[in-house]
Amino acid sequence: MTHAIKVDRLLKVYRRFSRRRRFATLKSALLSGNLLSDLRPHETFSALQDVSLDVAEGRTVGVIGANGSGKSTLLRLIAGITKPTAGTVWVKGRISALIELGAGFHPEISGRENVFINGIMLGLSKQEIARKFDEIVAFAELEDFIEAPVKTYSSGMYMRLGFAVAINVDPDVLLIDEVLAVGDQNFTRKCLDKLAEFRRRGKTILLVTHALGLVERLCDEAVWLDDGRVRATGDPKRVIDAYLVDVEEGEEKQIANADAKVRESTEITAGSGDDPPPDMFQATEGRWGSREIEIVKVTLVGDDHQPTHVFPSGSRMAIHVRARAREPVSDFVFGVGLFNVEGVCCYGTNTEVEDLTSDHMVGEGEIIFTVDSLDLVAGTYKLDVAVHKRDGYPYDYHRLLYTFRVKSRTNDVGIFRPRHRWKFPTNIRFTGPLK
Repeated sequence: MTHAIKVDRLLKVYRRFSRRRRFATLKSALLSGNLLSDLRPHETFSALQDVSLDVAEGRTVGVIGANGSGKSTLLRLIAGITKPTAGTVWVKGRISALIELGAGFHPEISGRENVFINGIMLGLSKQEIARKFDEIVAFAELEDFIEAPVKTYSSGMYMRLGFAVAINVDPDVLLIDEVLAVGDQNFTRKCLDKLAEFRRRGKTILLVTHALGLVERLCDEAVWLDDGRVRATGDPKRVIDAYLVDVEEGEEKQIANADAKVRESTEITAGSGDDPPPDMFQATEGRWGSREIEIVKVTLVGDDHQPTHVFPSGSRMAIHVRARAREPVSDFVFGVGLFNVEGVCCYGTNTEVEDLTSDHMVGEGEIIFTVDSLDLVAGTYKLDVAVHKRDGYPYDYHRLLYTFRVKSRTNDVGIFRPRHRWKFPTNIRFTGPLK
């Protein structure tokens, strides 16, 4: 197997800047000696740590990871834009990099002049650029603006021109860092078609993106970077699944901590003075009620019967509500309400609506409200959990104090995701699974 890229034990250390340690001039910085070795550990951070990676010729590799995980730094090192603190990078053939929006463009000169400058920087002769110029401009769809200074360009125009130059250099290795995210749908499709053409021609592509579906569909391999280290490499689906599990665990902690802080900051008082807001659908998070029946704990439970705040769309969700009545009570209604983050009520019900008439409650017990299929589109949702009299008098109302997130690989719109399927005649064909 012939390699196009070999990265061995890369380390990239940056200095943390602060008010307490700052050089006034370049001269003072140089006279101070070795800038990194003179710094204390807390004054530096490692963008990459002991990263090794081999990319075979003709392979398309997707690099995934959270913001700040070192993905862009890795591409800059491979492109030769910056040098490693330690370790080695080797690349076979001509590199073309589309790493930063507008990188290498001079804002004061025209698009035409920037095309020639960028082409020369990427290794083309002036004659080669002249032959490719019309093709570059046509691909970028900038015929009417190519003579204008690029400082007048929108972010999408910057990206189109940069991509058009990068691919027309006809590189052996193409490096792309997320910049396709600013293009419109039509141009993004053109770029993906061009990448598919490059793959057919045996070019090597290293792609940094948050579009996991694109990595799964386009890439031969995936690399997951986390906090400057390689967490996993290999089959895109396997690596992406591992990454999503890690993301969900992080989201779980984040949501749980945020909810706990909201509940702690909510003023909890007892007595008839705790009145509900006049318009329940305009209320913000809070808690009110007499506490003759008190909700002492709410837990969201997933398919695996474990507490969680992250649910796949269509999965089972159980809301466990532990309530306590210190004295016997005969008039009570338990209810739940589900809202999206815009405050739209997705669903609400209670025991009275469902023709359950209260009879007796004393002591502590757990009520479980189960949704067998959580048919919601991906997004963040909030829960109301309440117990009150049949006339609405609140015992304990928890307003928007419980958050959960629905995850889905499908980019639906709206709120509700009904169970559905497609059926087509034999003369209308699609590739991919029909859902």
